[in-house]
Amino acid sequence: MQTFVVRVWLPDRPGALGQVATRIGAAGADVVGIEILERGGGNAIDELTVAVGDPSMIDQLVAEIGQVDGVAVEDVRAVAAGRPDHGTVALELAAELVHTDPGVLAAAWCAGVCDLVDGDWAVTVSVVGDVTAAVGSPPESAWVAAFVEGSRHLSAVHESTPGDIAWAHLPRRATTVVAGRSGRVFHARERQQVHLVGRIVDAM
Repeated sequence: MQTFVVRVWLPDRPGALGQVATRIGAAGADVVGIEILERGGGNAIDELTVAVGDPSMIDQLVAEIGQVDGVAVEDVRAVAAGRPDHGTVALELAAELVHTDPGVLAAAWCAGVCDLVDGDWAVTVSVVGDVTAAVGSPPESAWVAAFVEGSRHLSAVHESTPGDIAWAHLPRRATTVVAGRSGRVFHARERQQVHLVGRIVDAM
């Protein structure tokens, strides 16, 4: 069996998710996990973890899901079998950071956030705009510093623009963590997890 995460938009009405699960079963796959990323405006955005016997059937699976009225597939990606849900990953990250040596906390926090959100890159930036840790291939440090300064009045949890960036300001530590990825926008639950783990780190 191979595991995929299927991100779907569906009407926020009773039975809609059940219809999607039925279609997935009709395609010969099995739903092994569900995570609600966002709700609002009469819609919900869910991530369904699906086990399939034959990866070549994924196109058929997407077509079956699309037969449900009002449902659209945003993204499909393969993941490792046994992948924990993002809530568990967030708790594991917080528990790990509590016991991390202060000298390497910025680097551990940066890497942990990148893993938490399946990011392409992440950086931590001081209040004066210096990059103190980086993972992946982030944008130029001047751009990141300008973004951090310009985002201070925005809500990192609910603000939907820009969709490819998630961040958390840590005022007591005078630093900000910023993560980015291409191809998949960040939704409210992912932003909230970054924000809440950031609050834990800030209070340590």
